Amino acid sequence: MSKKQERSISEFNNELKLKGFNIFQIEKDSYATKVYSRKDFYKICLTTGKSRIHYSDKSYNHEGTVLFFGNPHIPYSWETLSTEYVGYTCLFSEEFLSLSKRSESLQQSPLFKVDGTPVLKISEDQRLFLNTIFEKMMQEQKTDYTYKDDLIRNYINLIIHEALKLEPSQNYYQHQNALSRLANVFLELLERQFPIEGIDKPLVLRTAKDYAKNLSVHVNYLNRAVKEVTGHSTTSHINNRIIHEAKALLLHTDWNISDVAYSLGFDYPTYFNNFFKKATGTNPGTYRASHISTNKAS
Repeated sequence: MSKKQERSISEFNNELKLKGFNIFQIEKDSYATKVYSRKDFYKICLTTGKSRIHYSDKSYNHEGTVLFFGNPHIPYSWETLSTEYVGYTCLFSEEFLSLSKRSESLQQSPLFKVDGTPVLKISEDQRLFLNTIFEKMMQEQKTDYTYKDDLIRNYINLIIHEALKLEPSQNYYQHQNALSRLANVFLELLERQFPIEGIDKPLVLRTAKDYAKNLSVHVNYLNRAVKEVTGHSTTSHINNRIIHEAKALLLHTDWNISDVAYSLGFDYPTYFNNFFKKATGTNPGTYRASHISTNKAS
């Protein structure tokens, strides 16, 4: 059985994590189709074409050029509706931009807030100006300049401040079935918490209240939506996904039980042992040992 300390979803994800930043043209760079962990990276897109963006409980229809801000804490998806779709994508981690010192103000701005407006309509003059900034970042990314990270951070902040001066797009509609959309957003956000890629990055959202707070809704409303749409409680979905991840960690890593417990958000191994046994009928150590024996025998 192959074991490893770090679990990753793609080579591009590893490269992006090492640098904490990447920018590429959507129509030319193969990275446009690469998989990366959305739970770790902010995203800024400048795109021209026709598309529909689903963000939290809203959907935005647009044609022309828009500037989009993706928050790793808020689920979103993108439908391209035109055959020609061009622009730039910039991905960066919280650590790269040093958001720890000012993340609260940014996430409360219309660009990053869960009930805000992350899509901005861009005029032709604005597009040309922003194109220049994205191009400069692409060029700087390839250089060996000692302070290029600082320069790229300045470019990102310039885009953010230019965006804050613009009027937000109002071309959006609320989903007709708000409960259905909220349930789907919850399920996407739940899935985004996984896989657990390292012991140093434990699961943060552990309870229904955690998810409700992240989605800016009351926990009772979230529970009602999830139960009505899926037939199962919010807590049941969370626990089932944690058990699924626990099994994967036990079988495909060499982490000890305490490390697995901590990575899944349990303060003490005994809490994890009780949780796992209640769900599976056996304890984590026995589960791991039995499956290792089975694999060796086969």
